[in-house]
Amino acid sequence: MAIKNSQTQERGLAVARTVAELRHAIAAFRAAGRTIGLIPTMGALHEGHISLVRGALGRSDVPVTSIFVNPTQFGPNEDFAAYPRDEAGDLAKLEEAGCRLVFAPDKDEMYPGPQLTTVHVSEITDGLCGPLRPGHFDGVATVVTKLLMMAMPERGYFGEKDYQQLQVIKRMARDLAMPIEIVGMPTVRELDGLAMSSRNRYLGAAERATALHLYRQMMAVARAVRDGGASCGAATSDATKALLAAGFDKVEYLTVIDAESLEPVERVSGPARVVAATRLGRTRLIDNIAVD
Repeated sequence: MAIKNSQTQERGLAVARTVAELRHAIAAFRAAGRTIGLIPTMGALHEGHISLVRGALGRSDVPVTSIFVNPTQFGPNEDFAAYPRDEAGDLAKLEEAGCRLVFAPDKDEMYPGPQLTTVHVSEITDGLCGPLRPGHFDGVATVVTKLLMMAMPERGYFGEKDYQQLQVIKRMARDLAMPIEIVGMPTVRELDGLAMSSRNRYLGAAERATALHLYRQMMAVARAVRDGGASCGAATSDATKALLAAGFDKVEYLTVIDAESLEPVERVSGPARVVAATRLGRTRLIDNIAVD
């Protein structure tokens, strides 16, 4: 249901297509004494996204979900045109989950006219996915800044599966003194361990079976290096060889990092994560787990 006049529903799901409609609807919720939780997405929703809606509900926020496939975070040879889109299915899932408002703008609403401003977060974007996807995190930081400024929620909800992205957004909000709490929510997995992702639908049946090795090898690395046990370099080297032997086309990186600085570590002595990015057929799979 699209937003009409000045009414914001007490039940059901409303859809805003413009910034003005979004702000009008949020103002009505605030006038009723409600707090706002924003869940930015690119659509093609799965249970991982829905868990963010439930996270907002658990903190007594009104869940507001954005659906926008952001062109500025895709490189020239990436899958922007092919990225899965299913707005009708997404809206049905969100309404069932208890989301109250969806912001679904088009490109011209998000980027009206020439854009001369870009948000850049340095250092923590220098490694991992940063060099492999030039400009990606600038696109992410810029669009998330715009969404947060458009909605001005009390909290923004993001999944830990995109761990580097989550840390970029946390640092951005901190450095820009945004009065918004950035909440990271645990990765949601299939029963066999595969991290849920909109891109999983690219996987064929054989590739889907091969993909399970990623989580298994990351778990093996975490067990090996816990409490300063094995060398992180040796453990990740063994896991990389195992993934290639299992059928992965490429391991872009598989490493153990400090959980806050994202710098690689050789021995685990504090909070750390195993992070990985791989290629399987035409699908890029990323994942991460806490060492402890």
